[in-house]
Amino acid sequence: MSSAGARLLKLFEGHRLTPTQRRIAHCMVRQAGDAPFLSSVELAELAGVSQPSVTRFAVALGFDGYPALRRHLRDTAPTAPADAEEAGPDVNAYQQAVHAEIDNLRHLSALLADPAPVERAGRLLAETPTLPVLGLRAASAQARGFAYFAAKVHPDVRLLDEGGTMLADRVDACVRAGANALLCFALPRHPKEVAEGLAYARGAGLRVITVADSAFAPVAHPDDLLLPAAVGTGLAFDTACAPMLLGRVLLEAMCDGLPEAQARLEHFDARAAERGLFLE
Repeated sequence: MSSAGARLLKLFEGHRLTPTQRRIAHCMVRQAGDAPFLSSVELAELAGVSQPSVTRFAVALGFDGYPALRRHLRDTAPTAPADAEEAGPDVNAYQQAVHAEIDNLRHLSALLADPAPVERAGRLLAETPTLPVLGLRAASAQARGFAYFAAKVHPDVRLLDEGGTMLADRVDACVRAGANALLCFALPRHPKEVAEGLAYARGAGLRVITVADSAFAPVAHPDDLLLPAAVGTGLAFDTACAPMLLGRVLLEAMCDGLPEAQARLEHFDARAAERGLFLE
């Protein structure tokens, strides 16, 4: 995420936005460099909403209207793009993608200055007797990686990487096994099945913790504990270093809430040595 995107996120923080307003906010973050220069009509077209929705969005943020919001963005914009200055004039497209990911990690580090949300999520994950981990399509790799490591310390981890009616069946099975929380990795492009699956999980009584690319992701819900970690968009396919690292941070927080975590890790290491699992 660029520094301009980080400034926009800070502006939006603390405001209770409607789904339409979150869509506008998410669009502005993704178009952070151009946001101060977009008309309300242009922003509405980019976000796929009506022009009056853009006006209501600006008012929800505390401005008299969209022109006042745009003036604020222009007044607070840096005189020169900081990312370009750091990268230097001879940086190629591949290096720019790496610099963008480094910026995403810096922003994640800034968010983690307040560890309370992650610690709260870690406690919820540690306390649920059965831990379902949901991730479809682009997010399936993040969910699978988390589930692989979580299974070393948590007694019952279940990877949910299949959508449709099977997803509902597996959520029901988790609830019957005692689950009271679910971890979801939600990355763009956001499949409809994820939103449907999360709605079903909430209806089944599960507390949802979501790692998403933005606090304004379309799967966001006011009852969920959402932890944002931006993805890189400079290449043909998004890069997800920050969501992966946030997943590892969540694993650490979960281990802190599992009294037997260290003993389970030591048992695994002993058995792995006996079985000759790894090349040394």
